Amino acid sequence: MTVTLDADAAAVLQAFRDAGRPPYETLSASEARALYLKGGEAARPVPPDLASVRALDATEPAGAIPLRVYRPLTLRENNGRSPCLVFFHGGGWVIGDLDTHDVVCRTLANEGQLIVIAVDYRLAPEHKFPAAVDDAIAATEWIADNAGSLGIDPARLMVGGDSAGGNLAAVVSLHAREAGPKIAGQVLIYPATDFRMSHPSHSEPETSCLLTHSVIRWFRDHYLNNLSDGEDWRASPSRVESLEGLPPAYVLTAGADPLRDEGDEFAERLRKAGVPVEHKTYPGQFHGFITMGKLLPKAGVALADIAAWLRTLD
Repeated sequence: MTVTLDADAAAVLQAFRDAGRPPYETLSASEARALYLKGGEAARPVPPDLASVRALDATEPAGAIPLRVYRPLTLRENNGRSPCLVFFHGGGWVIGDLDTHDVVCRTLANEGQLIVIAVDYRLAPEHKFPAAVDDAIAATEWIADNAGSLGIDPARLMVGGDSAGGNLAAVVSLHAREAGPKIAGQVLIYPATDFRMSHPSHSEPETSCLLTHSVIRWFRDHYLNNLSDGEDWRASPSRVESLEGLPPAYVLTAGADPLRDEGDEFAERLRKAGVPVEHKTYPGQFHGFITMGKLLPKAGVALADIAAWLRTLD
């Protein structure tokens, strides 16, 4: 597949190269986290105002899971209850936090007119697989159990995330299919779905932008205990036998992304399983673009489109 970056995406990529930004695989996890947070500051737009943003903990037997609750300026309430999107940030299960995706969550809350609750799940390599999965499931269940005090309509509880967060959202949806709570929709933004990493987009030179195949291996080696973990559907949701009975899905993929093909394939599998799917692709963008709205106009377009889809799930 021939991939041509949009002019603004090409300019951002060149700026990163000119700055001599070191590849993540040459850094420790803590150094990579600091670089990701600092590098994103120049690319993130001004945070939009909300009615409120507050910290909260999901209290679990294994320990508290930090949450950040975003309440928009305009809220679609029904009898005092509103829809809610539980959001898991990207970063290869190793980097990223509540701050790196703060603007994304604020934007989705305001434009989707719903409460967004971001989950600060445990990161690898300090906490390897399945710690992030356990936290994502536990946080979602806690939010559902406490829907009343949070002002959330449990019938309109959705999950979403980008990259590793998209992986976690897909896994939470699969788990909830059997064990609950009921999930009304899933937003999978360039999701990682298959640790085999054998799709053609992994080896195309045009996809080797900010997320390269070697960086993905670095994330994998930090996250998984061993390669056999990648065969577990909780790590590779594409390995699950059936996708039937899952909630409606919004799947976003980017053209210049090593994860493009596995995201496209997952969207098609969902559709063939009878799941309503909205699949949008941004052919001229690279992996991670939705957090760079200050430099990439398509980030705002993508978030607005996701928010519009979320508003259809009432």
